Amino acid sequence: MKAQTATQNRRKYDEEFKRQALQMIHNGQSVRSVAEALGVGENLLHKWKQRKQTGPSGEVEKEVEHLRSRLKQVEMERDILKKALSIFSRQT
Repeated sequence: MKAQTATQNRRKYDEEFKRQALQMIHNGQSVRSVAEALGVGENLLHKWKQRKQTGPSGEVEKEVEHLRSRLKQVEMERDILKKALSIFSRQT
């Protein structure tokens, strides 16, 4: 029996598959759950994510990701302040 090399066992994924996998992660699913659902390794998903961020539009992607996380934080702070205002305005 002949031993197979790693390249013979390696599966190839098209760009659409990769884009959909990364979109699932971007939508809030964990890398682990996406990897299990799609039958790919977690490390592979991390590599795809890193390549996307360091590609030609990588800087833009990083900035967008940063702005999205900042927006979530600001929205959470706003909601907390709304609740506090509601609580304090009832006590008077």
